[in-house]
Amino acid sequence: MPTHVPQDIPDTPVTPPPPTDAPGGPADPADPLARERAHLSGSRAALRAMREDVQGLDIRDVTANWVNAAVLEAQIEDRIKALADLSHTPLFFGRLDYQHAPGADLAEGGEGERFYIGRRHVHDADGDPMVIDWRAPVSQPFYRASTKDPMDIGLRRRFGYTGGELTAYEDEHLTAPVASDQHTTSKLLQAEIERPRVGPMRDIVATIQPEQDEIVRSDLGGTVCVQGGPGTGKTAVGLHRVAYLLYAHRDRLARTGTLVIGPNRSFLHYIEQVLPALGELEVKQATVDDLVAGVEIRGTDTAEAAVIKGDARMAEVLRRALRSHVTLPTEPAMVVRGSRRWRIPAYELEEIVGELLARDIRYGAARDALPQRIAHAVLVRMEQAGEAPDDRVQDAVARNPAVKAVVKAAWPQVDPDRLVLRLLCDAEFLAAHAEGILTDDEQRTILWAKPARSVKSAKWSLADAVLIDEAGDLVARTHSLGHVVLDEAQDLSPMQYRAVGRRCTTGSATILGDLAQGTTPWATSGWDEALHHLGKGDAHVEELTAGFRVPREVIAYASRLLPHMSPGLAPVSSVRENPGSLEVRTADDLDAAAVAACRDSLRHEGSTGLIAADARIPALSAALTAAGLPHLDPGQETSADSRLTLVPASLAKGLEYDYVVLDEPAAVVAGEPDVRTGLRRLYVALTRAVSGLIVTHTLPLPEQLG
Repeated sequence: MPTHVPQDIPDTPVTPPPPTDAPGGPADPADPLARERAHLSGSRAALRAMREDVQGLDIRDVTANWVNAAVLEAQIEDRIKALADLSHTPLFFGRLDYQHAPGADLAEGGEGERFYIGRRHVHDADGDPMVIDWRAPVSQPFYRASTKDPMDIGLRRRFGYTGGELTAYEDEHLTAPVASDQHTTSKLLQAEIERPRVGPMRDIVATIQPEQDEIVRSDLGGTVCVQGGPGTGKTAVGLHRVAYLLYAHRDRLARTGTLVIGPNRSFLHYIEQVLPALGELEVKQATVDDLVAGVEIRGTDTAEAAVIKGDARMAEVLRRALRSHVTLPTEPAMVVRGSRRWRIPAYELEEIVGELLARDIRYGAARDALPQRIAHAVLVRMEQAGEAPDDRVQDAVARNPAVKAVVKAAWPQVDPDRLVLRLLCDAEFLAAHAEGILTDDEQRTILWAKPARSVKSAKWSLADAVLIDEAGDLVARTHSLGHVVLDEAQDLSPMQYRAVGRRCTTGSATILGDLAQGTTPWATSGWDEALHHLGKGDAHVEELTAGFRVPREVIAYASRLLPHMSPGLAPVSSVRENPGSLEVRTADDLDAAAVAACRDSLRHEGSTGLIAADARIPALSAALTAAGLPHLDPGQETSADSRLTLVPASLAKGLEYDYVVLDEPAAVVAGEPDVRTGLRRLYVALTRAVSGLIVTHTLPLPEQLG
């Protein structure tokens, strides 16, 4: 079993001694901590030298023109940013001492070599590595080696930091004899997990667990779906997977692009610093609504209408409606070229159009191909008459007015916005193309009561925008990226899944979610269905059940809801013991109770979130202000001076706070259209706490909480 050698962590930062070759003198060889501090100091100096080398590059004689110079300057600026030494971020967090096991091949690092593992690669003036990137193959044993499989590691060392200074270390001797009752929990690892959260989400690169690392390092070619309950680290795993893939396949992904998709702007703001902290500055982030933002959203749907519009059956309705614009020619085409006339009979034109329809290619691609097909028929007749036309002649014929007239009549241009507008406003048009797909009641539900006069005047909803995106892809192929990460995926409708899937048809995806946290009327019932709509039916599904964030007492309390809202899902098993982390308070004055609970939570170090039903937010905001407690909105960054955030329950998903005050659970449940969705919303709210949860209520608690 691992042998731990923890060092005391002082209350104040310790100034590191100079490295062995510094003017101040060598580190004490008898003091391991001093040696490690010396290596940290030397590594920081090496990183500064790397940055200065890039800053000192002179590109005046190596660029052919101003365009090349601008591109190269931008690349240099990005490199300088990536080499920034953040004082509050440890340069390395671990060390691996390789050994050569008898009868085995040498490890990649070689016999007896030592590597320091950090967020980025650092080398000295001779090019020798001082810090190894955590994504490099030689770093993998830091996350996966164990006493059962040492992976040729003799010693794994973890480092503890205070205020950016190295203050402790902890050793695991992976090849030493172990006792059956030896304690294996790393105190430094536990301290890092429990470190107070102020500001945006931080990376977990120092605390990645073996089962998480397997997902992070899985191959780019395959799509991975991660089912993970609260606190299992699924979001962090997805972001670290992006960082790993960019390291392992940088050239390929630089060409094809990567994208992180989150549920809302508050969530994206919360996670936006994770990838830059890992040295990745170019990954784009968006919500699903951003992807389909082709029209201005000014309307809303009823839950019933949104469910129907989000149903995958609407894809076939749109396909039928689009193809209905194609008509088979009934008149011949007469192409005049010079003094000759070339006649293409109606039956041949009908065959050409019918063949393109049968191929079922995209509407726009078929329309582009039609004039070339007609022109080819003309060229065949030219050749039969003894002429020798070439490609230029075919292109000229394709632009002939007679050919253009056939194309315009048989295969007219269709605007996706107008197509969807007509379906939602014209009952007869909808009925003609939804026959056998949507019932009469479903058609009436999605029809607009007051038809819009134009695309611009229409009060489009979010679900309408997704339909327009689908129609747009039926006309012209959507650009595909190399890799897409989709978080909180359980809340998407089938049509939204299709919209995301179109963005990675030739690439892969990482799908993250928790079926128990699905809080939309159209939330998916299973990952097989979701992956089918994404077009990734062959994806591998992984389940994370070990919780590292939520205290055991809190997750056990929230898990009482699972049998009533998501039967069959395994509850999260928290590894964190934190007695007294849950408190339930009954109150007569709900606002006063929430304010008092916030004061109690703010006495602790770290962030506090007050989560309440959306309808309760105005009253609680007024109560906090009257009590002299300034508070932030979701998406605003917490700081040492502003640690309290007032969070509507509808925006709590994906966020986390050291301490959470949950206001009136019954109101959270009642704020949703049905009990199951209400219980899921409550489950999300209950599981946002890292260190402590206080529940305040006046109404009886939901009976499902026992």
